[in-house]
Amino acid sequence: MKVMQKRLFIFASLVLLLGPSLVLAKSVSLTNARIWNAPDHSRLVLELSGQVEHKVMMLSKPERLVLDIKDAANKARFDKLDLKNSPIKIIRSARRNTNDLRVVLDLKGKASPRSFLLKPNDKYGNRLVIDLYDQALAKKPKKSTMSLAVVGQKRDVVVMVDPGHGGEDPGAIGPGRVKEKTIVLAIAKELVSSINAKKGFKAKLTRSSDYYIGLRQRTEIARKNNADLLVSVHADAFKKAQANGASVFALSSRGATSETARWLAKKENAADLIGGVGSVSLGGKDNVLAGVLLDLSSTASLKASLGVGDYVLKSLGKVSRLHKRKVQQAGFVVLKSPDIPSILVETGFISNPAESRRLKTRKYQKQIASSISKGIEKHFKKAPPPGSYLAWQQNPSDSKLGRVNAGAYVVKRGDTLSHIAARNAVTIKALRRLNGLSSDRLSVGQQLRLPAS
Repeated sequence: MKVMQKRLFIFASLVLLLGPSLVLAKSVSLTNARIWNAPDHSRLVLELSGQVEHKVMMLSKPERLVLDIKDAANKARFDKLDLKNSPIKIIRSARRNTNDLRVVLDLKGKASPRSFLLKPNDKYGNRLVIDLYDQALAKKPKKSTMSLAVVGQKRDVVVMVDPGHGGEDPGAIGPGRVKEKTIVLAIAKELVSSINAKKGFKAKLTRSSDYYIGLRQRTEIARKNNADLLVSVHADAFKKAQANGASVFALSSRGATSETARWLAKKENAADLIGGVGSVSLGGKDNVLAGVLLDLSSTASLKASLGVGDYVLKSLGKVSRLHKRKVQQAGFVVLKSPDIPSILVETGFISNPAESRRLKTRKYQKQIASSISKGIEKHFKKAPPPGSYLAWQQNPSDSKLGRVNAGAYVVKRGDTLSHIAARNAVTIKALRRLNGLSSDRLSVGQQLRLPAS
């Protein structure tokens, strides 16, 4: 008995002395890996069984990224990853310092890395994200994507189509594990094809395949392309499977107009936390958001959004049951653009079994896309942007192009100084100087002098 008590005493003493070490020695497991390829970078996502500390370093000759994860063990299969369109040749791993895990990415060329950790959410656990930006691609001069129109030129109406979610963020998941990101990308591609088949229109995608884009980055892409309209396409879920029907949303400066709208807006705005945008915070006071909040009360873009939204909703009602018969308003981040009319189209509820089955079929996807396209066309034919082919078509004498006489421009509803400058191939500075403007504020009907070409 005395021998047993002595052994128990020694064991208890060791536990007290080595307790912290024993806790540290418990490894976190790297359980899975995924890779997403975007036009400007590739994203490697490592799933972990717990929180970790990590370090990243770049080595050259040959080019490689070395990732050290403290107190971790690998249970993932890197050989199962499709690295074909990524900057990575091969991924290998090994134990380091008995407790740590070293992961080495052999690269095809020079790359700039960015790494960050993502906390668990309702879809995933702890994750370590590595973004690799191709340095060769970054050094290439970027071509201007703006749709410029010189004086007298009949430009296309530019529609930016934004498939929601993507990559690490699957969006809502319906019966049979159907993912929102897959459905909306298919509908968005059909929508682009339908719009581009119409004379006087040009449609583009914010994302063309399965990768993630930050919510505010989507509006920036639209702005860089000088878009006349941003259409964000979704197929969301609700807590009740009975919810069904299509909806159209515009931005609300005062909050949502219904309980469903508030719930959906909160869910969509959390997408940045799911997809991961590094240090960007939804509550941050960045210049873009500050400008949006400042201009919401004075800009005409919200009125234009409600206008085009109404046409799209009525058109959708011909092929789908409508969840709400009026354009809803909610605080979706993707709609917060001060100078671009923007709408968010809920093509249906993927959480509804019957609607989910329809949304998966190409026939229904084409019907939904065609109806959205018809609504957009009706709106812009009624209110064509100055300088566009549609405006010229209504009056070939150019009175609808915003011109009263040579070298003059009449400000139309929805115009901004930056758009007028772009459409007439002049600089904002030149417009300000020639017209004695101390700010960018314009009034409908105001005449602006244009620099001689």
